[in-house]
Amino acid sequence: MKIVINGETCDVRAETLSELLEECGFSGRVATAVNENFVPSSLRIAHKLAEGDRVEVVAPMQGG
Repeated sequence: MKIVINGETCDVRAETLSELLEECGFSGRVATAVNENFVPSSLRIAHKLAEGDRVEVVAPMQGG
C-alpha cells in the first residue's frame, strides 16, 4: 500500500503502525502521528493503516 512517511511517498507491506515502524527501521523512542493525529505507543499495535495515510515519525535529539 502507498502511504506518506515524513513527507515521502512509500510503498509498504505493513498493516499497522507498529509493523510500519519495524519495516522502516525506526527503533527506540519515537513519537508518531497518522493524518495529523497523535498515536501513543500503547496504541500503535492496533492502529490500522489505510492507503494514502500520512504518517509522521519524530525522534528526540540531544543537544543545546
